[in-house]
Amino acid sequence: MSSATHFVLYDDQCPMCTFQMRVVTWLDWFNVTTLVPMSDPRAKEVAPSLSPEDLSAAMHCVTKAGRLYRGARCIRYIGMRMPLLVPLALILWIPGVIGIAEKVYSWVSRNRYILSRVFGCKEACAVLPPRERRNEKDVPAVSGKM
Repeated sequence: MSSATHFVLYDDQCPMCTFQMRVVTWLDWFNVTTLVPMSDPRAKEVAPSLSPEDLSAAMHCVTKAGRLYRGARCIRYIGMRMPLLVPLALILWIPGVIGIAEKVYSWVSRNRYILSRVFGCKEACAVLPPRERRNEKDVPAVSGKM
């Protein structure tokens, strides 16, 4: 599959995940990602090997080359492509840090609905408007031809 951007799949039923993706839209100055909610039919086309359980367990990035990154590795990958996230991504390249980050990511992912309520992510989403991005509107249904 070829694509102009990297696809990031996320749980759009989770207020915390939705808020994080809104933040990503504002940090993605060069439009290197296309955000695809897991409820979108294109999610199965973008990543046919992932089950609905896989998609709800962690965010995933499908690169232009078709490589798949999950969880903290997804954050590290897209972080290296967004100027304001590069410092975080570089920290994740320090030996041993990605293993710790994966454990933290896994814990946060398992508890994200509770954390969403604690941190008020739903209300934060109301404050942070989504950024209109052409690459989300113009992406046709993925059919191996992009």
